[in-house]
Amino acid sequence: MRMKLLMAVGMTAFVSLAGCKLVKTGNAEGQAPVAGEAGDEARIAALLQETYDAKLVPLLRSKATDLVTLRTELAKSLDEAGKALGVRAGGAGGSWIFPVKASGKIIEENRQSKAGTASVDIDGDGQADATLQLGTVVKGTALRDVAPSVYDFSKFRDQIEFAKLGRALNDKAVSALPAAGSLQGKTVTFVGATSLRSATEKPLIVPVVVEIAP
Repeated sequence: MRMKLLMAVGMTAFVSLAGCKLVKTGNAEGQAPVAGEAGDEARIAALLQETYDAKLVPLLRSKATDLVTLRTELAKSLDEAGKALGVRAGGAGGSWIFPVKASGKIIEENRQSKAGTASVDIDGDGQADATLQLGTVVKGTALRDVAPSVYDFSKFRDQIEFAKLGRALNDKAVSALPAAGSLQGKTVTFVGATSLRSATEKPLIVPVVVEIAP
């Protein structure tokens, strides 16, 4: 009798398993499988193709504050200037990101470093008021963070993919800058974005537009 009972239980378990379908899951937390490097790059490249010229550059052109005006507002209060003219990266305590524009004279240019820069005198006193990043290495994620309506973090898989977007935007920006000849001594007009943590910090700008006066 005991043997028959065990056989019956075994048959019931077998039938139950036979009616089940094994389904592959994501990782241990039930999340979607992580995309590979090639998948990330393809997705980000497609996103830049869709948004950089059509959305990001027009947004910066329309919202950019002249650096002379921004400097005046910063002297009153960084936070008030940020609330009125910029966006905050990473919530309370994060940097303020400002879309900016200006015209000025390049008084110093450094292309020997991979992180090339140009110092710009905006008010004509012979002193640098801002620094343009020329690349190929670009610091920060101001271009990504200045446009949360275009690049919403919640639409990305994780912080790693979002960081890749920041680097791709920087690479795209500097690839479009004038490459021929030196900018030393020339007058330029530019539009870009900068990240500031203090009111006295010299703006380090990632430009999306640089126009050289003839």
